[in-house]
Amino acid sequence: MNLRICSFAQVALIAVLASSIFSAKNLRAQSTNRQIGTQFEVTADPLVPRPNEQPCVVQLFTNYTFAFFSESVQTFEFTPPGNCTGPWAKVVFEADFSENGGVQFDRTASIYMANANIYFGTTPEPLAVDTNTWHVERDITDYSALLAIPQTGTIVLANCTTDCPPPYNTLNGVFTVNADLEFYPAQGNNSAPTVPDQVLPLTQSNGDGGVNLPATLSTPTDVFSTTFTLPTNTESVYLDVVSQSQSTDEQWYACFPNDLAAINEVYGCGNTDFRETEVVIDGHLAGISPVSPWVFTGFLPDVWVPIPGVQTLDFVPYRVNLTPFAGLLNNGKPHTVSLSVFNDAGYFSMTASLLLFLDSGSTQVNGVVTENTLTKPAPVITQNLHGTQTVTGTIGVASDRSYTIAGYVDTSHGRVTTTLAQTQDFSSTQTIDFDTVNFTVLDQQTVMNNSVSSTTTTTSNTGTYVSQQEFSFPITVDFIYPVDSALFGFTVTDTQDYSSSELDQENHKTVRSIAISNQLRATDVTPSSSSQTYTYLDTYGPSYSCQIASANAILTTVSKGCNGN
Repeated sequence: MNLRICSFAQVALIAVLASSIFSAKNLRAQSTNRQIGTQFEVTADPLVPRPNEQPCVVQLFTNYTFAFFSESVQTFEFTPPGNCTGPWAKVVFEADFSENGGVQFDRTASIYMANANIYFGTTPEPLAVDTNTWHVERDITDYSALLAIPQTGTIVLANCTTDCPPPYNTLNGVFTVNADLEFYPAQGNNSAPTVPDQVLPLTQSNGDGGVNLPATLSTPTDVFSTTFTLPTNTESVYLDVVSQSQSTDEQWYACFPNDLAAINEVYGCGNTDFRETEVVIDGHLAGISPVSPWVFTGFLPDVWVPIPGVQTLDFVPYRVNLTPFAGLLNNGKPHTVSLSVFNDAGYFSMTASLLLFLDSGSTQVNGVVTENTLTKPAPVITQNLHGTQTVTGTIGVASDRSYTIAGYVDTSHGRVTTTLAQTQDFSSTQTIDFDTVNFTVLDQQTVMNNSVSSTTTTTSNTGTYVSQQEFSFPITVDFIYPVDSALFGFTVTDTQDYSSSELDQENHKTVRSIAISNQLRATDVTPSSSSQTYTYLDTYGPSYSCQIASANAILTTVSKGCNGN
């Protein structure tokens, strides 16, 4: 955490040393072994639902260790399972992490197949003595096209111990990682879903003939781009995006406008607290991806034991619908797809992959973009501050806009028109009470909400298909300094309320409805506590509801629903 009143490295080192007061027995995997009375990493997140069939399992790698910077990038070879060739009903990625007890920072981990990202997340900070373990998994069925042939994979986990620069060369936390893929054959009642025909990652050159995994963007003018010559029979196009805030931008949701740099003493970052990933095709704005306010376990004081923040261990990519541009991309000419981060203050780690659905009945699909009213955001800043030595009041930022993007393609089965109507609403309020002379009082409450509402209408000779999608990921952070009784002299209370939903209708009849809610509460105000509630509703699948809670960094509550009951 980039707190100005005490450097991240200093506070983090104190925190992991202080964790030596905790001890518990080993826990193998948080997803299936939530044990009351322990402090090992645990979430309320569900396992990926599987078909009732025996999968073919391909081990990607076993016991890869990450202790030194020289081990940050490691490769592995993948060969498709010969005993169950595709198409598959489902493909599930699994990884098991462990970290020995000791002292270490939280780190970022990401895994790629042929440079296409299949996992992105961060690690917890270690326990003092016992080995911490955690399990993550992801449904990557949409990436099946990558898995039909042998590929080279890469895992990136930058870590250091004795090779850290002083005084951090005493860090001793080492990560061990195992990963595999489960392939579920399409047989019996388990039919193969329609999946993209091609998966094409965006890549960023490292200047030495390779690529940066992940890509990095350090300023608002930095661009992560790749030029493609795509198949001429593309019918629909999507882009999966992950934008992870790092360094100065780690707590971007609490940043100040630049004209308040003189009093910006808590988080230290500028450019306001509005961030947005922008998708550009051939220089024209084509879509947006909201930046999620992920909270890493290095956010101090460490109120994320044993429950981390929402998606901290496993970021959920945001899928941008670029289908209105399919006709443009089909003309056989090179096209450049680019990403940038609006208001990037330094820096963001990025990954993105194009997902293409092709028209198998045609070699050439023509079409045009008929409408695109998407423009750059223009955040409005409102300041209501009073005083000079003691400054109190509010700083507000708002960015609201509505736009339409539409286009059509002429396919082998007739004309297909796609219209995307989207609304983006961003609002934030920073409420402050600062002693700007001696900095003996620094109270800052952050309330930020970012939501995107989309209605996608697809018309063809079979009728009209309407998909309504809602995305919202608000966060509140209440930072209070000084607090004499607190270990680090300040307290932090946080809430996160991720939600997403989709309602699909065909010719005015509902065909599917899905809703996800992932809520977290955490505070280090004595007594420290945290809780997470995860619910999932699906008209065509089992529902899920799990609640977990902790007190004084020990797991105290696991609801019955966490076991799928």
